[in-house]
Amino acid sequence: MSDLKPLIVIGGGGHASVLVDILRSQQRAILGVVSPDELTARAAFDGLSHWYQDDAILSFPSDEVKLINGIGALPHSKLRCRLNEYFLTHGYQFETVIAPAASVSPFATIEAGAQILTHAIVQAGAMIGSHSIINTGALVEHDCMIGEYNHIAPRATLCGQVQTEDHVFIGAGATVIQDVHLAEHALVGAGAVVTKHLTANTVCYSSRSTITKRHTN
Repeated sequence: MSDLKPLIVIGGGGHASVLVDILRSQQRAILGVVSPDELTARAAFDGLSHWYQDDAILSFPSDEVKLINGIGALPHSKLRCRLNEYFLTHGYQFETVIAPAASVSPFATIEAGAQILTHAIVQAGAMIGSHSIINTGALVEHDCMIGEYNHIAPRATLCGQVQTEDHVFIGAGATVIQDVHLAEHALVGAGAVVTKHLTANTVCYSSRSTITKRHTN
């Protein structure tokens, strides 16, 4: 990573603890964690400063720190995006996180704020949009184009040349077949197999993409 500024982590839950574990293994300086909840239940946060209010971040000059969004990505939740946009408008930047045990091709493009977790694979020609999460063990094959604020959950597989627009959620263990296009806010349930394009706000929740419904974002 370039420009190794000290970090502030937003969120005190499981996703945040995974990111802190990765960052500590990379010897990154973490100033503290912002969370309304106590942190004592998670050993990854031991020894870190704790602030309870998001606006505590504003006391740090935006050009002297970078932020880590540790809020987990949940279907239909806008919290992660809303926090990002708030701090981006105040001039802060979000650090990209790539776990040491992730496999990311040098011919892939990883945009700012993306998070590539342990044993995830991003192949040549793929592009991961800003603030997207490629979770533990997920596979993004060659030439996939992943939009912003996507969540590719653990062990999900995106075959070659899949395209996703922004705010797409692909559940754990799901498979998206080659050349499929998922429009904005599409949601793929855990274990589903997607063989057809999904339009905006479509939910695919079965083992085959023939059973879908619409949701209101």
